Amino acid sequence: MHLAAHFPGVNNTTVWADPRSRSQIDFSSFEHLARTAERGLFDFFFLAEGLRLREHNGLIHDLDVVGRPESLTVLNALAAVTDRLGLAATVNATFNEPYELARRLATLDHLSAGRAAWNVVTSSDAFTGENFRRGGYLDRADRYTRAAEFVATARELWDSWTADGVPRPVAHRGEHFRIEGEFGVPRSPQGHPVVIQAGDSPEGREFAASAADVIFTRHGTPEAGRTFYADVKARLARYGREPDELKIMPGVGFVLGDTDAEAREKAAEIRLQQISPQNAMLALEQVWGRDLSSYDPDGPLPESDPVPDSALVQGRVRHGDPLAVAARWRALSREKGLSIRQTVIEASGRQSFVGSPRTVAAELTEFVATGAADGFVLVPHLTPGGLDDFVDGVVPLLQERGVFRSAYTGSTLRSHLGLAEPVWKG
Repeated sequence: MHLAAHFPGVNNTTVWADPRSRSQIDFSSFEHLARTAERGLFDFFFLAEGLRLREHNGLIHDLDVVGRPESLTVLNALAAVTDRLGLAATVNATFNEPYELARRLATLDHLSAGRAAWNVVTSSDAFTGENFRRGGYLDRADRYTRAAEFVATARELWDSWTADGVPRPVAHRGEHFRIEGEFGVPRSPQGHPVVIQAGDSPEGREFAASAADVIFTRHGTPEAGRTFYADVKARLARYGREPDELKIMPGVGFVLGDTDAEAREKAAEIRLQQISPQNAMLALEQVWGRDLSSYDPDGPLPESDPVPDSALVQGRVRHGDPLAVAARWRALSREKGLSIRQTVIEASGRQSFVGSPRTVAAELTEFVATGAADGFVLVPHLTPGGLDDFVDGVVPLLQERGVFRSAYTGSTLRSHLGLAEPVWKG
């Protein structure tokens, strides 16, 4: 089983009202979570990215965002206070350039002695692009073709130095990039930093099958996880890849208690804190694309249909077609007699493991054993101490079951993940 730690702090998955919550910007918070993850022998530490502060109805949404530090800068600092933990940065392939980003990632791989990873994401919206010189707008149909060429070009750059330290010229001419020169950083300890891809769309799945080492996804149920797992693994063969060459690691929540009943009670309280009445209405308006401020969060869902391509909520990822999402929410609300807030709480939650440490260890093991995942990216609800109880309580039980390492056996992230070093193609 592979485990990674997601640093919380930019979403309403975090409970900021808890007195144990601390800054999402102070380095001490990043250090605490990273050291805890390394103590738990996790594969890697994972940072998200935000290139623009999110807006709601034209105003900065201040319920869940107080700043978003740049990921690679933070990870370079963490390389100095960790020894084995992988360091994964989310960096957008739409608003960066291959040479510059390949150089930064190779530098992190050198500074960390082979622990760097790049989570490739894309963006098609002009809202985010307004922060960039060229406007940054990219048609949705083109974003994965650019990302695929971006990754391939970065790998050309990483391969342009021989193993004995001789640089060779790079000549790349493609649809999106044209590079003629020499790469400035020698081949790094991993050969290539590990490539992670985040996305559930058909285009994202195909991109992951063709180019990624890890896919970061989200599921609501084990059944959905197994369907996704089988679909993505089946795509690998047409790229000449084996199933073990791509690790599938969904982002999941967890809540622990001394007993299963206590954990369920805590989980219900946490979701009420995470999905406040304001956050419930934000989620509703994100789907419906219209001002619903006249609605009561404790009342029924709107009878009107969503507005397609609405700009009411900016800077948030939309998961699926709004009309289809609204239909699912209405069906759920009717079936269980749920209010707006209750529907959002039930419909928007990621896969979560709730129970005593022994129950959670058993469920995690079952999830992997039944082909729903190769491991998990854990998303705590507290910054930065939310991982402590898991490392102290669940990890030893996973080790007892023989499904998780009892010591690091290698020094690089590729060794943690069981991935071979890329064959040099210089």
